[in-house]
Amino acid sequence: MATVLLVRHGRTTANATGLLAGRTAGVALDHVGRQQVARTAERIAAVPLAAVVSSPLERCRQTSRAVLERQAGSPETRIERAITECDYGQWQGRKLADLAKEPLWRTVQANPSAVVFPGGESMQGMQSRAVAAIRRIDAEVEAAHGPGAVWVAVSHGDVIKSVLADALGMHLDLFQRIAVGPASVSIVRYGEHRPEVVASNTESGDLAWLAAAPAPSGDAAVGGGAGHDGPSDPAAVAGPAGA
Repeated sequence: MATVLLVRHGRTTANATGLLAGRTAGVALDHVGRQQVARTAERIAAVPLAAVVSSPLERCRQTSRAVLERQAGSPETRIERAITECDYGQWQGRKLADLAKEPLWRTVQANPSAVVFPGGESMQGMQSRAVAAIRRIDAEVEAAHGPGAVWVAVSHGDVIKSVLADALGMHLDLFQRIAVGPASVSIVRYGEHRPEVVASNTESGDLAWLAAAPAPSGDAAVGGGAGHDGPSDPAAVAGPAGA
């Protein structure tokens, strides 16, 4: 099975000011976000990538470019609309502090599978399109480059959380329990029997082990197995939870 690195874009001007950017055009990384994605690109540089796939929004394109600039080779690149930000409709561009006063906010927190944003899409629809795209592209990458291939998908917080929830076998109503910080890296492998979430929300740590690791069999080892030859410090793989 191939390995996908789910990378969230770095901090933006909207993040810094508490706005829900949604699909607003022209929302770019701020100075902190540019530093974040530079560190993330450096972490990934040790891994030869088969492909870098990005949401069409500018903040993700900027993050993708940072990753590509640190690659020694020339990974395939593409824009994938199915992993773009959720369509928040009339919520887009508003302050999060104001949105928190809306009756729908409580449903977003406790029962997101029932949420349809006014004038936008449902959270369930967001998850369905994103998961289908990630699984489809993962199969294409593996078919083209083999089971040891590693590729990057650059997307958005809620989108990545929904993909991780699916991989973990969690109902969408539980996805708010997952943290995905700006410029974080989460790692998923889609096996014959089940997806495997190798790591989530990592913000630091050596990823070179991904380049050296043999292609996994897809079977879970009884007793847990020996793992990979990664960093000796588990925190270097798990990383701190960020927002």
